[in-house]
Amino acid sequence: MPIFIYNSLTRKKEEFKPLNYPQVKMYVCGPTVYDEAHIGHARSAYIFDVVRRYLIYKGYQVKFVRNVTDVDDKIIDKAQKEFEGEDLNAAVEKVSAKYLDLYHEDMKSLNILQPDVEPKATEYLSSKNPLMQAFISILINRGCAYVSGGDVYFDIRKAKDYGKLSNQSLEKMKAKIRITPGEKKNDPLDFALWKSAKPKEPSWDSPWGKGRPGWHIECSVMSSDILGDEFDIHGGGLDLIFPHHENEIAQSEGAGRKFARIWMHHGLLTINGQKMSKSLGNFITVKDFIAKYKDTDLLKLLFISTHYLHPVDYTEEKINEARKQKETFDEFFQKSGTSRVAEGKQKPTLSANDKLRIDGICGEFEKEMNDNFNTPKALASLFELTDFASAREAAFEYGRSRLTELFGVFGLQVRAKTNLPKEIEHKARDRDIARNNKDFKKADEIRKEIEKAGYILIDTGNATSFISIGSYGTKQIGNKRDKENER
Repeated sequence: MPIFIYNSLTRKKEEFKPLNYPQVKMYVCGPTVYDEAHIGHARSAYIFDVVRRYLIYKGYQVKFVRNVTDVDDKIIDKAQKEFEGEDLNAAVEKVSAKYLDLYHEDMKSLNILQPDVEPKATEYLSSKNPLMQAFISILINRGCAYVSGGDVYFDIRKAKDYGKLSNQSLEKMKAKIRITPGEKKNDPLDFALWKSAKPKEPSWDSPWGKGRPGWHIECSVMSSDILGDEFDIHGGGLDLIFPHHENEIAQSEGAGRKFARIWMHHGLLTINGQKMSKSLGNFITVKDFIAKYKDTDLLKLLFISTHYLHPVDYTEEKINEARKQKETFDEFFQKSGTSRVAEGKQKPTLSANDKLRIDGICGEFEKEMNDNFNTPKALASLFELTDFASAREAAFEYGRSRLTELFGVFGLQVRAKTNLPKEIEHKARDRDIARNNKDFKKADEIRKEIEKAGYILIDTGNATSFISIGSYGTKQIGNKRDKENER
């Protein structure tokens, strides 16, 4: 089945046909490292991690690039505050290194795959590798950029179809632009490719004097250097469409390059219906979430319960819903992980019909993911798989293996199989013998001993499964068992 992806550039779903099948070249805008990552950053990183994982699952060879902006006005401001009085160049390096390390820690906590390449902006400015300066020179030589007082600006009047990504007229875009004091550009929409050096700030040599790059030029240079002048997928948030991604297209096409074929943009995150902001007191970092909930899968389940194109609203109620979803999955894995065949009985074999049904559910998962990564419907198929395999002891292990495989697509953590303690194994065998001898009183006494030791027993045909009460909490299991009895 082909994969269809919504292309922000054409505003329609398109069949995904990579340039060099089975290779896929993918570029995603990464962090500007001046502060800790918040859960909005987590959503962006996770969405494209799922896309990447699914493409790998489908047999593609993905080269995934995520850049790092390690020199920027915000980084410089943070350096001046955190390392007041120190050399500003050294302070900027300390700030960018500190927050990049923290970002990496957060991505590891979220089980986000590392990028294949993670270029830093400063790596493209030195005399040994001045690719940003060279790219800007090409734009000047092609008449798409001009020098003004030591700065270099891109002339948007020379850009073909400027505004095609954001689908806006020049007048509408111009109304959104704020003129920064000191800028010496010909048109309000023109944007900086190179900024002349300010006293004590980090700077690099260029044909136009010392300075540093504008923000937009970074991605055009780094993506083309690593992935080539044309690549398959470029990703980011809706807030990056204008002006950042619009300007990337203008620069790259201005330099005579084709650039990205498919543009993917995800909706943004709010907190209880409000924009996340430190001033509102609703700013939640990834570390804040982990400290409170311990399990990052709850955040992931919140994210995949909403289609990536849509905004997602973070609330306590939704996290509690995600917790219930995770408990359902954990209970399934724990149940199958501690399942044992009763003494004197044969292990049931998987029937062809049960295997066909499980494979069919997995096929539904793929069908939904092929339809522009429809994670809410794909997630629903995982619950269907869990319900089906739970009700059929012969389908347990096969259902578990397939669910584990699909969990990998979502980067969710599978609760490891729990081997029963030897004491519980011995008691279980004694109970089997008592049941086979029809000594149900003794079997019931042993059951109570096992439950006092912290395990709930579930008998299904020839097998018995054990659920650790300590893993879930007695109240949660009791409630679930009560609901099952009411059906």
